[in-house]
Amino acid sequence: MVWEFERDRSVLLVIDMQNDFVLEGAILEVSDAREQIPRIRKLIDRCHALGVPIIYTMQETDPVLCKLEVAAFPPLMETGMRNGTHGYQIIDELTPQPEDIIVRKRRFSAFYQTDLELILRNIRNPAYPVDTVIICGTMTNICCESTARDAFFRDFKVVFGTDVCAARTKESQAATLVNMELFGRNMDCESILAALDNGKG
Repeated sequence: MVWEFERDRSVLLVIDMQNDFVLEGAILEVSDAREQIPRIRKLIDRCHALGVPIIYTMQETDPVLCKLEVAAFPPLMETGMRNGTHGYQIIDELTPQPEDIIVRKRRFSAFYQTDLELILRNIRNPAYPVDTVIICGTMTNICCESTARDAFFRDFKVVFGTDVCAARTKESQAATLVNMELFGRNMDCESILAALDNGKG
């Protein structure tokens, strides 16, 4: 997709980098997510240094309120992604800073019945409103892709981090990257960092 994005109109979305997804042996373990941690950390640090807002999302599951999600992942009927548990927390390596924003969600998309769109419309200087979301995190083909599609439908440009998003399988990862050729722009971490440093990408 051909367009430029401006650093001063961008926000970084860190999708669901929670213990129940990332830690070895976790209930919804995405092993490749652990490989992405150093790059995501680098991206977060650069955004902090450049004044780019950072929004973390946290997936929360309840077997009564999230029946279809639990049906897709039956182990969640008993445990996992419960608010207040260790598994629910953001991994230690990516702990949010006080200035970062956390959006809690019960559906795969970070936009569905949350304040994310309201936050994006108001988080930056009105002279430079947010028009671009940079997406990293897990799972690539579920929560990251759902959020990217919903951002596109709301007229936000989507920068999709090819090596800072992780899926459970290489096939799932590849399929989403093909989809993002329509809904956003695929960029690796180093390309995103270079664009942020230059102010445009």
